[in-house]
Amino acid sequence: MTSDTTTKSTLAPQTGPAAADGAPPTRIAPLALDLSDADRQAAIAHLFDTHYTQLLRLAVLLGADADAEDIVSEAFYQLHRRWPKLKTPEAAAGYLRSIVCNLTRMRIRHLLVARRHAHREVDEHVSSAEHQVLLQDDHHALVAALRSLSARQRQALVLKYWLDLSESEISATMGISPGAVKSHTARGMTKLKSVMRGAAR
Repeated sequence: MTSDTTTKSTLAPQTGPAAADGAPPTRIAPLALDLSDADRQAAIAHLFDTHYTQLLRLAVLLGADADAEDIVSEAFYQLHRRWPKLKTPEAAAGYLRSIVCNLTRMRIRHLLVARRHAHREVDEHVSSAEHQVLLQDDHHALVAALRSLSARQRQALVLKYWLDLSESEISATMGISPGAVKSHTARGMTKLKSVMRGAAR
């Protein structure tokens, strides 16, 4: 992979609800259910049906590996618990993305601390069967390259090129300024291209 276009197209959403080769789906379609008129249980059940698979892929791309399912389940649990505190029901999808990003970052940080204190390698490549389905062979190289980035760089790139979020949406999801989003995106893309060029040689 030797060009900006090739690198970006690998991360970019594909046409249709889910590409046949296992590539990421398009940006989330508008919800069919009016969440403001639904009770909490019905609204969250609808959000689960609509967003679960995409959030699972997001967690995997960010480095959650075999913990991806637990992280997404925890995100929905926290959404259920804090539902009354949402500004609007429509904010739920963004709230779920933020929780997945934060929990994945915490998971990676925990593993790094465990490595230092236990003086042993933690296998971060143990994958569940569902993880294997979510990522086809042609995406393993990309995931490996993403792991070489810092957590913030990885999040910025995945949110921008995979979920196709705007700069303001990424800023809100990551809890950082738009300027920081630009910086992490630019630095992450530069490093990602370098890593993938090296892997292609």
